[in-house]
Amino acid sequence: MENAHHIAARIGLFGAAGGAGRSIAAALGASGVRYRAIGRSRQALEAAFGDDPHADIAIWRPDDPSSVAAAAAGLQTAVYLVGVPYDRFAMHPPLMRTTLAGLHAAGVERLILIGTVYPYGRPQHNPVTEAHPREAHTFKGRMRLEQEDLVLNAHGRNGLNTLVLRLPDFYGPDVERSFLHSVFEGAARGERAQLIGPIDTPHEFIFMPDLGPVVAALTRTPAAYGRVLHLAGAGTITQREVAARAYALASREPKLMVAGKTMLRVLGLFNPLMRELVEMHYLLTDPIVLDDSALQALIGPISKTSYDEGIRLAFAAAKRTLNQRAPASV
Repeated sequence: MENAHHIAARIGLFGAAGGAGRSIAAALGASGVRYRAIGRSRQALEAAFGDDPHADIAIWRPDDPSSVAAAAAGLQTAVYLVGVPYDRFAMHPPLMRTTLAGLHAAGVERLILIGTVYPYGRPQHNPVTEAHPREAHTFKGRMRLEQEDLVLNAHGRNGLNTLVLRLPDFYGPDVERSFLHSVFEGAARGERAQLIGPIDTPHEFIFMPDLGPVVAALTRTPAAYGRVLHLAGAGTITQREVAARAYALASREPKLMVAGKTMLRVLGLFNPLMRELVEMHYLLTDPIVLDDSALQALIGPISKTSYDEGIRLAFAAAKRTLNQRAPASV
């Protein structure tokens, strides 16, 4: 029976265990579509997808083309969600080369790369459409640009069609790699949240669960390939407003510790992750706001969770996690 299931999965999520992968898997599973959750750790995949009858689980090594090809066997569409540590962005292009080689070997027909705004560099105007120049001025931006170019240049070769979907920053229930995660944890615990300032600049965030239905639609939209598309958030909000709403849900006054660029440099002497944030700090002072009218023209209106509702759900998840960790009272 397992084999019959295995043959049926036509969509593979490479790097499935993160927030984006869980969002896409939930949307596919909800619409009855079988998918293959592919990652490095069977334990993490079992924890995330073991209860979903629509999920197959496969292990891969992203730096080995034969491992990629084995994980991709029988797939029509690959969705690439692979993250690397913030201080190891040089891994992005070589991992993508390996992945493309493996996908070609397996005869995969479509590839969707979930990308970022880093390749644009500083915004020349807002909102930013897909026609905005890509002038990455940071190391991380150049690595993401090189990764994108590998994907876009692979379009139409060896039977593969490719698409880059760019996202802004994100947040949501249990999305730990979000700039805003500390706000929901802080509000739930009644502790200080740590933010990177300035926190009064309007910024765009996508509510992570909104990503899944969009990617599911793109797997069914052949006309979307051979290009870049944007998915925008539900308008803009400041980090201070997010904090005010989250702490209000806990009936508390916001308690914030804000680190600016100078503080990041100091913290970076001790913490490599903080050091890496310095070059990307321009996204906080000079944020990019995306225009996704091209995507909506292709797949129709996109359902976007309001910030009020998204903050409520993210706070509720932080509260749940806190209660699960709390020792049972005697």
